[in-house]
Amino acid sequence: MGAKLAILVAAVLAVAVAIGFYVGFLTGGPTPYRPPAGSASGARSIDLTLQTVAAVGSKLSPNKNWVSYLVRENGVWHRSTVWTLPANTLVHVTLYNFDGQSGLRNPFLAQARGVVGGTFAINGKPASTIDPDAASHTFAIPALGVIVPILGVTDDAPKQCDDAPCPMSTAHETITFTFRTGKKGHYRWQCFVPCAAGFVYGFGGPMQTVGYMDGYVNVV
Repeated sequence: MGAKLAILVAAVLAVAVAIGFYVGFLTGGPTPYRPPAGSASGARSIDLTLQTVAAVGSKLSPNKNWVSYLVRENGVWHRSTVWTLPANTLVHVTLYNFDGQSGLRNPFLAQARGVVGGTFAINGKPASTIDPDAASHTFAIPALGVIVPILGVTDDAPKQCDDAPCPMSTAHETITFTFRTGKKGHYRWQCFVPCAAGFVYGFGGPMQTVGYMDGYVNVV
């Protein structure tokens, strides 16, 4: 009986350790990204700079062909989709999209929601919606009511990026918007465009894996 109990305890511990390693892998590392404080007057604010790429590349992931989000920290791009943001703060997002157009299956997602002023900017021009067929990705935090459609690069655009992180000299669309974090909490964010090429219905692989096309916002 004692031997069986010892084996059972050892098995439980092994499973717990395995789960811990798996969770660490999914979150892309133990240290969430904390954006630096911004300098907007009259309101607490921070800046969050992202890029979306068609293929993350072998330098940043063993899944080199997976579509992914990247975040810029201290001038360096890296793959992390778990971000720590302060509560009740304006988050000024700049997103450089280097990926092509996949199209939305639900046109509802083509309308910006939950952003300051009800609009975002595409290459400096204000907009509140895009053509659903021209969408590449979305930036969405459902629990905060935030949805922003991301315009994709056209197929005939010159100098398209093949390997991330993508330089600004390659074809891209620049999306800017601001949202407010609100109260403290742990929120899931994700892309709702079926952009995972090679997977059934486009929603497998990177679309279901934290560290690529979805993650968490820890509001503290």
